[in-house]
Amino acid sequence: MKYRMVLFAAAFVLAAVALAWAADVNGKWVAQVPGRGGQTREQTFTLKADGGKLTGSVTGMQGETPIADGTVKGDDISFTQTFNPPQGDPIKVHYKGKISGDEIKFTRTREGSDQPGQEFTAKRVK
Repeated sequence: MKYRMVLFAAAFVLAAVALAWAADVNGKWVAQVPGRGGQTREQTFTLKADGGKLTGSVTGMQGETPIADGTVKGDDISFTQTFNPPQGDPIKVHYKGKISGDEIKFTRTREGSDQPGQEFTAKRVK
């Protein structure tokens, strides 16, 4: 019984340390995102982590769009953004990012596309 309590306490401490080491993704982030014809467009990411769950929105030329399926694991994040154009089927864009201090290095891919992912860096708004 005493052995189980020691194991439980050790597991609890390790979990607390892992959460403390998790990168802070909360807040606003701004990026110049690759667009058509080599031009960039500004996007703002408003993100909030609650344990391993990530919520928030992306704001850009399409307006503000909520994110879905957001996860946080250490300094890795991922989420999906869905656009509903006036004509045609919804478009899903998948984002994967790695947080390093006040930057997130993102790769985004469009679901169903054979094009390579686009890479860009978002910086924390202070």
